[in-house]
Amino acid sequence: MIQPTRIIAIRHGETAWNVDSRIQGSLDIALNATGRQQAARVAAALADEPVSAIYASDLARAWETAQHLGRVHRLEVTPEKGLRERSFGDFEGRTFAEIEAVLPEQAQRWRKRDPDFAPPGGESLLDLKHRVEEAAARLAARHPGGLIALVGHGGVMDVLYRAATRVHIQAPRTWALGNAAINRLLWTPEGFTLVGWADTQHLDGGPRDDGLEANPPARSADSAS
Repeated sequence: MIQPTRIIAIRHGETAWNVDSRIQGSLDIALNATGRQQAARVAAALADEPVSAIYASDLARAWETAQHLGRVHRLEVTPEKGLRERSFGDFEGRTFAEIEAVLPEQAQRWRKRDPDFAPPGGESLLDLKHRVEEAAARLAARHPGGLIALVGHGGVMDVLYRAATRVHIQAPRTWALGNAAINRLLWTPEGFTLVGWADTQHLDGGPRDDGLEANPPARSADSAS
């Protein structure tokens, strides 16, 4: 019987574009000062964990966050493009308000979490789901019985939460995707299981959670986000 792999999943620290509510997607945006502080704190919080491997998106904000963890554990970080944020194509660099003003029909499909909708030049939610689930399962399968860290983005965390809780890709999000929060899962060949989510005790005042890398802002608690 294959032993479960324990996973610590971490969203990157804060960036200036998180603060500005600007869509980053596949653009290579660096951490801001707060984000670097968050990355250092999450690494320190996990210093006593028996992490045996660290995999990270190769985008700068996730890669730099992972490097802090790598230094604490004296491990090389392995790049994994499957952990990149969803590509938003022509939406990248804009705020949701800007998209809604110029492309209202596309903005509405995004707000409703249409699984098949892809911004021009970008990925659909289904594309993101398949990519992230494949990458996370493939990496976890290398370390049966071990503990690994996966460092990625809001959209990546959202997919992992849904995979572990069996929540449909189009269901409204009601869970946090905080910068530098600690999220815990188990993986077996049967799939993912949720152990713990959105632990931010190591962060003073908690992280910013605008969710923009995964979802547009919701108008109400019941609307798709």
